[in-house]
Amino acid sequence: MGLLARAGREILAVARAETTTHRHLRERIVALFALSVVVNVVCGVLIFLFERHAPRTDIKTIGSGLFFSSAQLLSVSSSMTNPLTAAGRILDVGMEAYAITVVAALAGSFGAFFHRRSSERERAEGGAAR
Repeated sequence: MGLLARAGREILAVARAETTTHRHLRERIVALFALSVVVNVVCGVLIFLFERHAPRTDIKTIGSGLFFSSAQLLSVSSSMTNPLTAAGRILDVGMEAYAITVVAALAGSFGAFFHRRSSERERAEGGAAR
């Protein structure tokens, strides 16, 4: 079976939670996604409240605050200026730390998933060879 076909089958297995290993990965991904949506909205509103009256700020609406927080949490740079207020800068550093933590948590979740799946395959092959 080809690599892409096997990868596609594993993705569907995660979506369907076919095994405990697949269910654990799905739960972790869903939890990180849901938490990140909440963090994004809260940070978008907070950065708007902190920056809206600062001179020369690019964050003048809640929409621009949400855009800024989304860009920061996705670890991509935007053309918007960095926060100008002390509270905005602290929040910005916190958002960057959160983004790094999410990436590390996802990497750990996928590492654990691949380790468990290889153990499951070894057990299945060992049982079939007997």
